[in-house]
Amino acid sequence: MVFSSVTFLFIFLPIVFGVNLLFKNIQVKNIVLIIFSLLFYAWGEPIYVFLMIASTIANYFLALFISRSTGKGKKAFLVLTIIFNIGLLVIFKYTNFLVDTFNSLTGLSLAVAKIAMPIGISFFTFQAMSYVLDVYMGKISAQKNYLNIVLYISLFPQLIAGPIVKYHDIEEQLTKREMTIEKTALGIRRFSIGLAKKVLVANVLGMVADKVYALNAGELNVLIAWAGAIAYMLQIYFDFSGYSDMAIGLGKMFGFTFLENFNYPYISKNIKEFWRRWHISLSTWFKEYVYIPMGGNRRGKLRTNVNKITVFFLTGLWHGANWTFVVWGLYNGLFLLLEDINAFKKRKFPAGLSRIYALLVVVVGFVIFRSDTLNGAMIMLKNMFLGFNFTSESASLLSTIISPMTIFVFIAAIIASTPICGYIKERIKGRWANALSYALSLMLFGLSVLYLSMSAYNPFIYFRF
Repeated sequence: MVFSSVTFLFIFLPIVFGVNLLFKNIQVKNIVLIIFSLLFYAWGEPIYVFLMIASTIANYFLALFISRSTGKGKKAFLVLTIIFNIGLLVIFKYTNFLVDTFNSLTGLSLAVAKIAMPIGISFFTFQAMSYVLDVYMGKISAQKNYLNIVLYISLFPQLIAGPIVKYHDIEEQLTKREMTIEKTALGIRRFSIGLAKKVLVANVLGMVADKVYALNAGELNVLIAWAGAIAYMLQIYFDFSGYSDMAIGLGKMFGFTFLENFNYPYISKNIKEFWRRWHISLSTWFKEYVYIPMGGNRRGKLRTNVNKITVFFLTGLWHGANWTFVVWGLYNGLFLLLEDINAFKKRKFPAGLSRIYALLVVVVGFVIFRSDTLNGAMIMLKNMFLGFNFTSESASLLSTIISPMTIFVFIAAIIASTPICGYIKERIKGRWANALSYALSLMLFGLSVLYLSMSAYNPFIYFRF
């Protein structure tokens, strides 16, 4: 089940919200949320819901063992935690990838049963790991109530598409929170905006990207390739940030406050800034649990660079079991290293030129990210910069890919990916601004539902995560 579905909007969400309102006791509310969260996951993963439950049980006890151990025993349980959680990812997400890679390198034909990947396994595994690692580092105490842990990991708003919520950020909210009219209204408004991002923008541009990436090499040229590349760059932002907005809104409706996950990444002046604004929960996870424990920038320049490249290698691999993701991660890491070179850092570039540079690097990176193979990515990139084969057939093809409505969505997406809407809201102060924002969110919700009722195209692009 996904948020942008009629089943979720008009059956699941009203029922779970209504049932939650029936009870005042926080422990009962937690049990209600656990039950519905497990049903939410089981809707799409009836078997793998038991895997997720097993993960919560294992990490619950591992945290308890760590909290009661010292010295080598404590480190042993830490190693066991890492082996267990990374092992889950390797088995259910990377087995097929590793076997295929081994076969291609050795020329062998090892056979392995194809393993279906559980939806959202990277999200809930990283959440579980962050809890146990925080216990090990003494940031939090081990939670003795198992129900609080299973709720933290399985809570449906952030279960399958993030953001990656750290336990210490919501620890108090698990036992002390309240559902109010104001929070509910704010949550509905935020959810409606996220739904519109996903349905009215990402889905429309996703159709453009899918059509372009499905073309043969001979059908591509500069205009078509750039249309597909930009469409996907906007699609993944509005899809991903839209889901984050919906998760934050849903959390607010049930009394939770989740941290922001995106902060207008496409206005960045360099790649370092881009990663401070893009998928913030993932960036901070790798910083806190990989980069800093590896030594961060405290052990000399060479070690710092190795740590950064390692983090971005893992960041790419986290996104999917494909070499395109690995190369995309290393590609981003390379530009971070280049930006740390003194000659580059000391040179002042105009803000506009810096933003163009960052966007160019990002859009090229997302071509690699979106492509099924590295060869396919090279074909797209070649046509983006060298595909000057304009014909009447290509002009006709472009007109079938991009309609006047699509052009309107392109323009709206570009504007909405900047803080300009926030500036306008600040200018319109007082009750009018608030009333206008709620009216706009209501209109966007209605348009989103209308779109869902008319179109069968509603991809879930995080199935590989």
